[in-house]
Amino acid sequence: MKESAVKKIAVLTSGGDSPGMNAALRAVVRTANYYNIECYGVREGYNGLISNDFLKMGPRSVKNIINQGGTILKSARSAEFRTKEGRQKAYDNCVKLGIDGLVCIGGDGTFTGAKIFSEEFGIRVIGIPGTIDNDIFGTDNTIGYDTALNTAMEAIDKIRDTATSHNRVFFVEVMGRDAGFIALNSGLATGALDILIPEKKDSIDELFANFRNAEKTGKASSIVVVAEGEKLANVYELAEKTKQTFPDYDIRVAILGHMQRGGSPSCADRVLASRLGFGAVTGLMEGQTNVMAGMRSNDLVYTPIEEAIKKHNEINKDLLLISEILAI
Repeated sequence: MKESAVKKIAVLTSGGDSPGMNAALRAVVRTANYYNIECYGVREGYNGLISNDFLKMGPRSVKNIINQGGTILKSARSAEFRTKEGRQKAYDNCVKLGIDGLVCIGGDGTFTGAKIFSEEFGIRVIGIPGTIDNDIFGTDNTIGYDTALNTAMEAIDKIRDTATSHNRVFFVEVMGRDAGFIALNSGLATGALDILIPEKKDSIDELFANFRNAEKTGKASSIVVVAEGEKLANVYELAEKTKQTFPDYDIRVAILGHMQRGGSPSCADRVLASRLGFGAVTGLMEGQTNVMAGMRSNDLVYTPIEEAIKKHNEINKDLLLISEILAI
């Protein structure tokens, strides 16, 4: 590799945490060390850039964290970084340390901040997609998605045991503000009767028709998986409307919530995080900036941050059809 375009970099985690962020941090720090680039960790995301909360990091700084959920650097959303004055403070602190490259691990909000910061002050930035929602364009999977998906699947499997034992109907809410990836895939993997996601236009009549069809085929218990961003109604309203139409149903609601964000990252997330952490550092060294490192068809690619923010991964419509066919 020719002479590096950066000599000293900083890495931060921002926004919602996701399993595998620590593995990505580890990869960034150790790749930088391998190529003799100084590396600093920034505590609490963009807040740390503003408050000058930097930590010099080396290979031993990131030992034994590849299997840990969350982020050892902590994460936060920074209102001050949204102001020009706040970003000026952050840049001044970078200049004092001689930092000429920044690796930002997070989602849409993190990337938006990185893009503006780079355009205003010229500092090189590369994003690493860390979010369980899997809604970032430019990568087949985001860090944390596989782990969150498996957490949801395992929880729904356990719920099915009690649903079957008591002939109950369970409405299970999974995370995904505007994206139904977790709901669709966990619902398909657990044999849900219906899957409600924001990307498709759902109707209460179709849901009730599915219940009636299930009765005809002899189903005594059912699981309905609902993405938290579902537009039709929230999970409690759906349960209430179903009870009104089917008064004999024994209905329960389960909200999986933030347990999906925690836990030890899966093998897939550890490998993905390692590859993207390496790719972020080598991308900065090659002179890349204002891009996101991602994996597409198992190849490392760089997508302009603006494109990664504006576009979103699309739901596989075949999976929707398959889930409907197999729910009989």
